[in-house]
Amino acid sequence: MQLRELISSPLEEKQVWARSGKKVVRKYRCIGGRRDGRVVANMAQCYAAPDMKKRATLKKTKARYGSRLARKAKRTKRINPASRRVQAMNKSRRR
Repeated sequence: MQLRELISSPLEEKQVWARSGKKVVRKYRCIGGRRDGRVVANMAQCYAAPDMKKRATLKKTKARYGSRLARKAKRTKRINPASRRVQAMNKSRRR
Protein backbone atom coordinates (compact mmCIF):
# COMPACT_ATOMS: atom_id res chain seq x y z
CA MET A 1 0.00 0.00 0.00
CA GLN A 2 1.20 3.47 -0.87
CA LEU A 3 1.00 6.63 1.20
CA ARG A 4 -1.02 8.30 -1.56
CA GLU A 5 -3.74 5.66 -1.14
CA LEU A 6 -4.08 6.40 2.58
CA ILE A 7 -4.24 10.20 2.52
CA SER A 8 -5.89 10.99 -0.82
CA SER A 9 -9.57 11.25 -1.60
CA PRO A 10 -11.17 8.17 -3.17
CA LEU A 11 -12.23 10.08 -6.32
CA GLU A 12 -8.75 11.20 -7.30
CA GLU A 13 -8.81 9.29 -10.60
CA LYS A 14 -9.95 11.43 -13.52
CA GLN A 15 -13.37 10.71 -14.95
CA VAL A 16 -13.52 10.37 -18.73
CA TRP A 17 -16.04 9.33 -21.34
CA ALA A 18 -15.49 5.99 -23.08
CA ARG A 19 -17.26 3.60 -25.38
CA SER A 20 -18.84 0.39 -24.15
CA GLY A 21 -20.22 -1.31 -27.25
CA LYS A 22 -22.36 1.32 -28.95
CA LYS A 23 -23.01 3.26 -25.74
CA VAL A 24 -21.03 6.17 -24.32
CA VAL A 25 -20.34 5.64 -20.60
CA ARG A 26 -18.32 7.16 -17.73
CA LYS A 27 -15.00 5.54 -16.89
CA TYR A 28 -11.81 6.48 -15.02
CA ARG A 29 -8.26 7.22 -16.16
CA CYS A 30 -5.75 5.72 -13.71
CA ILE A 31 -3.32 8.20 -12.16
CA GLY A 32 -1.21 5.59 -10.38
CA GLY A 33 -0.71 1.88 -9.99
CA ARG A 34 0.16 -0.73 -12.60
CA ARG A 35 -2.39 0.65 -15.04
CA ASP A 36 -1.18 4.25 -14.95
CA GLY A 37 -2.78 6.21 -17.80
CA ARG A 38 -5.21 3.45 -18.77
CA VAL A 39 -8.99 3.92 -18.92
CA VAL A 40 -10.78 1.43 -16.64
CA ALA A 41 -14.39 0.87 -15.57
CA ASN A 42 -13.70 0.76 -11.80
CA MET A 43 -11.13 2.73 -9.81
CA ALA A 44 -10.09 -0.44 -7.96
CA GLN A 45 -8.74 -1.87 -11.23
CA CYS A 46 -5.88 0.66 -11.21
CA TYR A 47 -4.19 -1.16 -8.32
CA ALA A 48 -5.39 -4.72 -9.01
CA ALA A 49 -2.90 -7.53 -9.65
CA PRO A 50 -2.62 -8.55 -13.31
CA ASP A 51 -4.22 -11.74 -14.60
CA MET A 52 -1.20 -13.57 -16.01
CA LYS A 53 -3.22 -15.85 -18.29
CA LYS A 54 -4.93 -12.89 -19.96
CA ARG A 55 -1.59 -11.11 -20.26
CA ALA A 56 -0.03 -14.09 -22.07
CA THR A 57 -3.04 -14.46 -24.38
CA LEU A 58 -2.95 -10.77 -25.34
CA LYS A 59 0.79 -10.95 -25.98
CA LYS A 60 0.27 -13.85 -28.41
CA THR A 61 -2.69 -12.15 -30.09
CA LYS A 62 -0.79 -8.88 -30.57
CA ALA A 63 2.21 -10.72 -31.99
CA ARG A 64 -0.05 -12.48 -34.47
CA TYR A 65 -2.60 -9.77 -35.38
CA GLY A 66 -1.05 -6.53 -34.08
CA SER A 67 -1.08 -4.54 -37.31
CA ARG A 68 -4.55 -5.80 -38.22
CA LEU A 69 -5.93 -4.81 -34.80
CA ALA A 70 -4.34 -1.37 -35.11
CA ARG A 71 -5.91 -0.77 -38.56
CA LYS A 72 -9.33 -1.89 -37.34
CA ALA A 73 -9.14 0.31 -34.22
CA LYS A 74 -8.05 3.31 -36.30
CA ARG A 75 -10.99 2.82 -38.68
CA THR A 76 -13.47 2.42 -35.79
CA LYS A 77 -12.27 5.62 -34.11
CA ARG A 78 -12.64 7.51 -37.38
CA ILE A 79 -16.03 6.13 -38.49
CA ASN A 80 -18.08 4.94 -35.47
CA PRO A 81 -20.43 7.74 -34.29
CA ALA A 82 -20.05 6.72 -30.63
CA SER A 83 -16.24 6.92 -30.90
CA ARG A 84 -16.44 10.37 -32.47
CA ARG A 85 -18.82 11.54 -29.73
CA VAL A 86 -16.41 10.23 -27.05
CA GLN A 87 -13.50 12.13 -28.63
CA ALA A 88 -15.51 15.36 -28.74
CA MET A 89 -16.75 15.00 -25.15
CA ASN A 90 -13.26 14.30 -23.76
CA LYS A 91 -11.77 17.15 -25.79
CA SER A 92 -14.29 19.61 -24.32
CA ARG A 93 -13.43 18.45 -20.76
CA ARG A 94 -9.73 19.30 -21.24
CA ARG A 95 -10.34 23.03 -21.59
